[in-house]
Amino acid sequence: MRIALFATCIVDAMYPRVALATVRILERLGHEVVFPAGQGCCSQMHVNSGYLKDALPVVRNHVTAFSAADYDVAVAPSGSCVASLGHQQPMVARAGGDEDLARRAEAVAGTTYELSQLLVDVLGVTDAARQLGSWFPHTVTYHPSCHGMRLLRLGDRQQDLVRSVAGLEFTALPDAEECCGFGGTFSFKNPDVSAAMAEEKIANIESTGAAVCTGGDASCLLHLGGAMTRRDSPARTVHLAEILASTREDPLEVSGPVELSIPSPAARTVRPTTTGGTR
Repeated sequence: MRIALFATCIVDAMYPRVALATVRILERLGHEVVFPAGQGCCSQMHVNSGYLKDALPVVRNHVTAFSAADYDVAVAPSGSCVASLGHQQPMVARAGGDEDLARRAEAVAGTTYELSQLLVDVLGVTDAARQLGSWFPHTVTYHPSCHGMRLLRLGDRQQDLVRSVAGLEFTALPDAEECCGFGGTFSFKNPDVSAAMAEEKIANIESTGAAVCTGGDASCLLHLGGAMTRRDSPARTVHLAEILASTREDPLEVSGPVELSIPSPAARTVRPTTTGGTR
């Protein structure tokens, strides 16, 4: 299968190795990954702030970039961005009086999947250890993002994939369905409320005793990871894609500050927080 990668803004700008991990996973399964040129923002930031007129050219750019590319399905390691394509882009186009763009946006959104959606629903991956060779010998908890739960209705797809990783010990997160407080521009406009929500979420993460909190949205993990660093938390945040890409031969480094990156072989000094676990 020919799969187009929608990298998303925050992954491209802040955590490009999440995109690299996504490519590694898909290529490991034997698929060809392509990167549509000219892609940029999905317009979620503009729409959530009420700037529909400013969002219109952003939507047009995304639809043009992916409409021009040759692929079977597209994937993004971000539930919120995938949700934005179907939930917001056609609405922005129609608000701008461009019905043709709205229909094209719907077509692009209809073939774009969040990573766990693609792996489970399209590619039939249910056992990461067996089908991907995933290995991550750490205690892990999982934070489901709001968009993933409420708009994409991902259910247990991400959590089940995490649980199926070899060597991983999973521990459930109390009040997992509660927002982390990021909310895109919400965290800028309401910093005190956003920070308080993050503190509550982190307290729950720390109560699990997990060394790592994972999830499917880099933005949520960025928000929580930054707050964890400020409070000198023993926990770290790591994107789901990087855990799935981690193998015994090419393990993910999580000692010291983690920036959602798979280190190069020369820099690899893995120090697991646990020596065993369950799949």
